Amino acid sequence: MSVLLLATFDTKPDETDYLIGAMEHAGLNVRPCDISLHAQGAQWSPKDKVTGMQKAADRAIAEIADSALDGPRLVVAMGGGTGGQIALRVLQSLPATMPKLLVTTLPFDPRYVIADNSIVLVPTIADLCGLNATTRDALDRAAAIAAGLRHSLPPDGDVPLMPSVGVTSLGITGPGTDALRERLQAQGHEVTVFHANGFGGAAFTRWAKIGAFHSVIDYTPHELTRCYIAGVHADMPGRFTAMGHLPRVVVPGGVNFIGVGEANLMPDDYHRRAHYSHSPLFTHVQCTEEEIERCAHILGQALSEATAPTRVLIPMGGFSSEDKPGGAIEHPGLRALFAETLETHVPLTRLDGHINDASVAHAAADALAELTKDSNDA
Repeated sequence: MSVLLLATFDTKPDETDYLIGAMEHAGLNVRPCDISLHAQGAQWSPKDKVTGMQKAADRAIAEIADSALDGPRLVVAMGGGTGGQIALRVLQSLPATMPKLLVTTLPFDPRYVIADNSIVLVPTIADLCGLNATTRDALDRAAAIAAGLRHSLPPDGDVPLMPSVGVTSLGITGPGTDALRERLQAQGHEVTVFHANGFGGAAFTRWAKIGAFHSVIDYTPHELTRCYIAGVHADMPGRFTAMGHLPRVVVPGGVNFIGVGEANLMPDDYHRRAHYSHSPLFTHVQCTEEEIERCAHILGQALSEATAPTRVLIPMGGFSSEDKPGGAIEHPGLRALFAETLETHVPLTRLDGHINDASVAHAAADALAELTKDSNDA
């Protein structure tokens, strides 16, 4: 079974030939797929270039679709700035769990485009502009990684995703989600945890759509603030609706703050609010009443549209690690406002504990057990 190689053959012929040779030397049968713009040296306008990039990606996607019956189970792509972006469009169109390898100079933040996909990145360090010791080393490493991926695949097809309980977490709810995971595992469940940092939620959403979960505990819907207030995040329009067909428990972890960058780069308005440095690179800034009320309405609307049973638990002792007595962003009033606003959309249960208390985690696991039992009985 072949390995498909996506590359801009017209602008990177030497690099492409070298990578093909390295992969064949590693025992791989390489099938080429040209994603070149075919500009023939012309200097296109920005608009024409963008159109050409889309056409190149569409050609490759169509070629892969036409060979679906004998298609590859591993795709390797190589490209610089333009070729890398064309390749990413093709890779994003492939099944989420298919092994994919991108060899590129990475002239962009890759988190936005690989957040919901299994793409292994191999940085070339130097530009892909001719062969030299640095680029040859990068291509040799890419070939070795590709060989390892290819030979690790099962001979009779990809291993399917086994439905599990999908859970969201962050460091600020880590103790709670650890206790939750242990409780669910003790009940016989496999648990898949996603980092709700603005990028992990994109994968959480896609996994819900492709049948990877039989139920969900959204313990940390912090991405409400990232998607609708402020903060970096990947595109995830279905973050709070894509799992509406699944039994779901929701706990408002991290909805009380905005996640931004270094404190010295924050706007003055954020400096005037309660905040703290979560790490040297990230700062957590307390939400305003207007912001947390907005988040509650958005979540409430999404939950009210769910077709499967849902339970909402509100830990009135705190929504995150620093929302506690003496914590940097403690605010009981925000918790109460969030609960009151959300309750205008869906029923909820208030708990006395803090989100990181084992009692809250156990309550979430037990609530899911009740939901799934009721669904099975029905």
